[in-house]
Amino acid sequence: MSDSEPDLELLELLRQHLAGKPQVNAEPDTGVLESAEYVYNNCIDVALDMRSCKNAAKAIYSQMQTKSYSPATWATHELHPHPSKGDKPEDVVAFIFTMDLLNFSFWSERSEEERFSIEYKGKRWTGYWSLVAALQRALEEGIPITDPHFWQNEDEFTLDTLKHVFRSATSEEMPLLGARLSCLREAGQILYEKFSCHPKNLISASSQSAAALVNLLASSFPCFSDVHSPPSFPRKKPIRLLKRAQILVADLWACFEGEGPYGTFRDIDKITMFADYRIPQALNQMGCLQYAPPLETAIHQKRDIPSGSGWEIQLRACSIWCVELIRREIVRENPGTKVNAILIDFFLYDTIKELEAEGGESVPHHRTRSMWY
Repeated sequence: MSDSEPDLELLELLRQHLAGKPQVNAEPDTGVLESAEYVYNNCIDVALDMRSCKNAAKAIYSQMQTKSYSPATWATHELHPHPSKGDKPEDVVAFIFTMDLLNFSFWSERSEEERFSIEYKGKRWTGYWSLVAALQRALEEGIPITDPHFWQNEDEFTLDTLKHVFRSATSEEMPLLGARLSCLREAGQILYEKFSCHPKNLISASSQSAAALVNLLASSFPCFSDVHSPPSFPRKKPIRLLKRAQILVADLWACFEGEGPYGTFRDIDKITMFADYRIPQALNQMGCLQYAPPLETAIHQKRDIPSGSGWEIQLRACSIWCVELIRREIVRENPGTKVNAILIDFFLYDTIKELEAEGGESVPHHRTRSMWY
């Protein structure tokens, strides 16, 4: 054999070695943060004020420390289920899945006294809490609203059933009831076909990866696939925002305090904030988000901003990137601190709702009627 001829035996040995070499699988990623950064770098109607972001990071961290804000804070809300309240873990998972399946579009143009609300335990609940209260009330009344088998029973589970579950203390009906019925029907069928009819099996299939669970939700359930391709952002990859898929994972993590088979996620910090209409409102009120005059006018005049439009995608994506920069600033100024986008989002949401109750909102939220948030 000359020097120029290949050693066929050696090549075969190399082929066998490489063929038997285990494949190294990359850790899953949701793509949400990458999408948010792309939109921020290419948008023209929303900007970030870096000085305000730094000030917000300092104020948020200080208040979170004062209030001892942590995943355990989630369970302190009286309406949230939790094993410490006597709820079975599997039932808690089913409740959270149902809750976040329907966790969208609660805003109203009516006054606080006239808007859709749920009467439960001697109180009136509005917004997101009206959803949680309605689910708890239905279960107490013997309606198996968190059971996927029930969702598939077209004789017992109808639009009238859902209207009863979400019957309002006012004349205003819960928005998008038909869409909510479709979400439950669709999810029930998919759970039956792929996941033995219980959402706990979704968690098992994700192998304790938050990103994998988000991706599984988005790929398996169309109503969780919060993915967009607006003409104003032309590129091969669509914009992934995945609000409800991410908040479902975050709620599981917070409820079970990052422990056990339903709360342990090795990569929980890959979850971003949950792009809705309340967090952009809070960030704008703190001076972190700045809007171009036409967009600012549209928000202040409470004009409809269509779902999936350039303005709406910029509002949501830039909010994600803004919270990420705030998180990075908190970690930079406080080395060793444990804070992620989930806790910052929960804190900002609670804060803006407190301001709303006190009449302290200085700017309105944007108006988009959507099943994505």
